[in-house]
Amino acid sequence: MIDVIIYDALIVTIDEKYRIYKSGTIVINDGRVDTIRSTEPDDRTTEAEWVIDGTGKLVLPGLINAHAHLESSALRGIYSDLSYSELLVEMTILCQKLAKNELDYLAEAGVKLAALNFIRNGITTVCTMDIRPELGVPILGEFGLRALTGPLISDLFWDESISRQLSRAEAFIETYHETYNGRIQATVCPHDDMTLTREMWELVAETAQNHDVVVHTHLLEDSISNLNARANKGEDSIGLLDDVGLLNDQLLAAHFRTADEDDVRRIVDADASIAHCPSVFAYWSPDTTCEWMPLPTLREYDATVGLGLDDHYYHDNNDLFNEARQTRLMANHEWTANQITSRELVRMLTLEGAQSLSIEDQTGSIEPNKKADMVILDIDNPNFRPLNNIYSLISNTATGRDVETVIVDGTVLMHDNEVRTMDEEEIFHEVDEAVERYTEETGWEITLTGSNRPGTLSNVLDLPKRGPAHIVSRLAYQSIKDHFSL
Repeated sequence: MIDVIIYDALIVTIDEKYRIYKSGTIVINDGRVDTIRSTEPDDRTTEAEWVIDGTGKLVLPGLINAHAHLESSALRGIYSDLSYSELLVEMTILCQKLAKNELDYLAEAGVKLAALNFIRNGITTVCTMDIRPELGVPILGEFGLRALTGPLISDLFWDESISRQLSRAEAFIETYHETYNGRIQATVCPHDDMTLTREMWELVAETAQNHDVVVHTHLLEDSISNLNARANKGEDSIGLLDDVGLLNDQLLAAHFRTADEDDVRRIVDADASIAHCPSVFAYWSPDTTCEWMPLPTLREYDATVGLGLDDHYYHDNNDLFNEARQTRLMANHEWTANQITSRELVRMLTLEGAQSLSIEDQTGSIEPNKKADMVILDIDNPNFRPLNNIYSLISNTATGRDVETVIVDGTVLMHDNEVRTMDEEEIFHEVDEAVERYTEETGWEITLTGSNRPGTLSNVLDLPKRGPAHIVSRLAYQSIKDHFSL
């Protein structure tokens, strides 16, 4: 018997020819797309384990969240009204506690809440960099999502030896890579270009090459991003990655906000990829001196760019459709209208996101023999009328609330808005308990109307000392050297 058949649906494939079926059928067997074609009369009476009437529905490839952090998802809303400097202080403290295994209960509740929200919003794949990813893998795997994940590495921030961090990364790869029927892939996650020494970058490159895994990092996020690269005896951040053997098609660079045209050219020449996360920077712009992420230049050079929610609990939104709209709005605001087409945005949500993670042979489009990762939207409502320019409707009008069915690896994770792989009420209860415990342990006050941070003395005592001081002093020294051309 057929596993899944969907008939009479509007299907947007994002295949090589951008085929669209106004009334189409998809047959799924053994986790893969078996057939995609125009609907035939017999399709409506075909027997299958899942028979889905696609009338009034839109079928899309599953959305790809190309850059995320999940462990603090249960704290959504508490950071919303902080300043950027306050946010940095609070997140530094939180990360340190997570690294000391003091907040495992919060991390597990957060990953469960994130996974639930991703499924409800049509996200089938996430690429996440976390502090305790070993806590998240069983959750993501058992809930049915596809994920690339790995432990955050930084020898300038963490009070942990290089050898211990690399051993942990190696053990994570050996334990979790290609698990859960291949849906979980391990990555190497050097945090960013400001918090690693050259020695650590070299060892990261060696680890990635030995295991043939994606290297997921933050790159050119801030106006001072290149300072540490020069302290590491590199020309700049991209030059340093090139020096150590990381500027290649295994590299996924999140943000790329302060890049110039030469940076774009070098990234494209190396077949490296970018994860663009517009909402987090539209909400938490760290400075006013930088131009917006150079999206027009990236499109001109045909760079591979996926879209990511980043720390979705910073901007209180799990809707990846919104990132497509935000991508357009911010680019047009910076450089005038028509910087990117609607079809390009839909491609970035799907196939290009998969390309950025080097999994385009598995997912990102609806084609025979590819993994059956897809979402079904209810478009039988005024929001989608008239039904013209479907790419515009997807990138400008659609929201996660329109998603009613989610399929990953041929398994139906949600149908008719009912999530089938987890108990939602149980997750809500676990999240509420985790937040209550967190407030008791940390001194945060979290209420229905807002939140209040712990006192200054408490924050000073909780802040890690060596790591941030080391980074600040290193960057300050390099800044002086640059100023005096030393």
